[in-house]
Amino acid sequence: MDARRKVELFLERPLRRGRAGATHKGTLIIIGGHEDRTDERKILRAVADRLGDDGKIVVCTVASAEPESLWEEYETAFRAIGAPHVFRLDIESREEATTPRAMRILEGATGVFFTGGDQLKITSQIGDTPVFSRVQEIFEGGGVIAGTSAGASAMSETMLVANNGEASYRIKSALLMAPGLGLAQDMLIDQHFAERGRMARLIGAVSQNPRVLGIGIDEDTAIIVEHNRSFRVLGAGAVYVVDGSTVSYSNLGEEDSERTLSSYDIKVHMLSQGDRFDLHTRRPTAHPADSMEEETEEETEEKTGTK
Repeated sequence: MDARRKVELFLERPLRRGRAGATHKGTLIIIGGHEDRTDERKILRAVADRLGDDGKIVVCTVASAEPESLWEEYETAFRAIGAPHVFRLDIESREEATTPRAMRILEGATGVFFTGGDQLKITSQIGDTPVFSRVQEIFEGGGVIAGTSAGASAMSETMLVANNGEASYRIKSALLMAPGLGLAQDMLIDQHFAERGRMARLIGAVSQNPRVLGIGIDEDTAIIVEHNRSFRVLGAGAVYVVDGSTVSYSNLGEEDSERTLSSYDIKVHMLSQGDRFDLHTRRPTAHPADSMEEETEEETEEKTGTK
């Protein structure tokens, strides 16, 4: 389809989550930031391996304040691990997210990678635009959508957009959240997790709505989400799952906004490479770390037809 016509179609009928006929055939690779880009590149390799033999990845630098240098890093890294076609998409305004040029860059893409920076720039610039509809189309068609740091936070329904700078979570911190892209359903993603001491704010966020799972991801660590049913852990660090479904009490609605949060009977899981988490039953299962890399290789072969 002509790029201009594609823009017109998406403006008339945006692809929104939850619409009739929406599917989840694709894979989400959600990274806690500072992933290895120069040595083994284990996580970036997991992205590249899912592109297909003649696949195309588009690196979206919309979140970054230094898009040029970041693009150079990722272009070098993806080409070094054999990604067939690597392109860049930088969006500086919502208007640019409605252009045929953007559609042409995304044409034929089997993967999109969102870099770090400011997650609000991602959502405010591409949310509900033809660019986002195209990203959704790639995901629904079985492609891979990956994001690191701010790009990881933007995947969730609700984003944590700032750190209150306090060791304990204050009730007033509810003002520091904003709507995300909603690709990772029923999840709230936090990144640079152990490195920046973010457990308190994730517990605070989950306490506001225990329906949503809190997922805290360490640096150089990722979750690979398949069909929005389960995820597995890949990388050097840990993934923390905060489950508020068992919370018996919190003081969110009772105390002054300056007070520290109280929350009872919250459940926390700590997972490492190889471990799997079922998003429906909310239960983890243990697997050897090496099994993750073996399973990833087998699944990639099946998806790309090289097995």
